[in-house]
Amino acid sequence: MRVALAALIYYLLLCISKYFHMEEKDAYAELASIRNLMERSAKFISLSGLSGIMAGIYALLGAGMAYKIVYGRRLDFQFRDFYINDPAVIWKLVWLALAVLVLSLGTGIYLTIRKATKKGENYWNPGSKRMLRSMLFPLVSGGLLILILLSRGLYEIISPVSLIFYGLAIVAASHYTYTDVKWLGIFEVILGLIAAWFPGYGLIFWTIGFGVLHIIYGTIMHFKYDR
Repeated sequence: MRVALAALIYYLLLCISKYFHMEEKDAYAELASIRNLMERSAKFISLSGLSGIMAGIYALLGAGMAYKIVYGRRLDFQFRDFYINDPAVIWKLVWLALAVLVLSLGTGIYLTIRKATKKGENYWNPGSKRMLRSMLFPLVSGGLLILILLSRGLYEIISPVSLIFYGLAIVAASHYTYTDVKWLGIFEVILGLIAAWFPGYGLIFWTIGFGVLHIIYGTIMHFKYDR
């Protein structure tokens, strides 16, 4: 009788422990779900890796056209043999850079919206708004500084400035999107500082920063988050 009673008590205790263990697991699952939902609302996670790849391709094409505008058909890459001071050439390069920027932004917006729609996510959420606000100050500051440099004829440091301020904007934006984006910004800043140390080779560093790095970053992001 005592053995049967002990067995019954043990069985009841086992059922109770399993019940509470299941409740604990359910609570953890619920907390994980809530945390995931909060991260999605606080961060912008609809960035498309393909947009980075396309931006890099546009930059490479733009760099090729810029080389042809400045150096003609020369293939010896003697960059420091030239000093650009012709306003007509400068403005051709400015319009070319703006075209690359518009194409990159347009493609990025389209691919991001498409990715968000495909996943049933809201692309215009508090996370995306915070991300854009965080990027705005360094981008506007860098753009104004570039205009000042253009007006003063200080063309040789425009490429380093564009890389540094763009990198700072990316680092600032990384707090509201994938943390991997931060590394793109860091490498852009480093590349800009190196470019400032080697004036006369701005086109090479600009090509690497906005072309090659974007393609590498976009490829990593695509295979990590877009698939």
